[in-house]
Amino acid sequence: MDQPSDRAASGPPLILASASPRRRDLLAQIGITPAAIDPADIDETPLEAELPRDHAARVSLEKARAVAGRHAAQTVLAADTVVACGRRILPKAETETQAQACLALLSGRRHQVWGGVCVIDGAGQERTRLVKTTVAFKVLTDDEVCRYLASGEWQGKAGGYAVQGRAARFVRFLQGSYSNVVGLPIYETAGLLEAAGFHWR
Repeated sequence: MDQPSDRAASGPPLILASASPRRRDLLAQIGITPAAIDPADIDETPLEAELPRDHAARVSLEKARAVAGRHAAQTVLAADTVVACGRRILPKAETETQAQACLALLSGRRHQVWGGVCVIDGAGQERTRLVKTTVAFKVLTDDEVCRYLASGEWQGKAGGYAVQGRAARFVRFLQGSYSNVVGLPIYETAGLLEAAGFHWR
């Protein structure tokens, strides 16, 4: 379990149930440094016929519950990001073939990014939010796809792209929370933390 060096907060320590550096960076933007990083490490395989929005909500809740069981009387924050085309859940690309297939599907189309967020406070109360962002890609040329694949930015990214990186030039339209596409809807997350009694300077 990673132990960050400092935190600017009052109340019970905040445990982030994710190893994602993007989520840590987003929290840092609003002055939050978790007291500890403890990834949930659960099975995130979609259930049969599970809708993208239901998957994001379920996995974020299961992550939070798994980590809360290891941290009594502390506040736990968990999130899950799902990129979807209609009812189809795109993978977190682990191979170039997967990333290429994702980009081919997203090219010239709108898709949805679902962000599930769950906060469990020290008393065990669960608070959840589900956030939807719509993103539209330009039609991608073969050369653009090849150059993006060569960058390696797609590795481990839901839908095979990172909107905060080189893929930003592919986005012709975005409606909703930008930070949700990066990995954590900041506005909604801050609201959940405040409701759970977590305060920061």
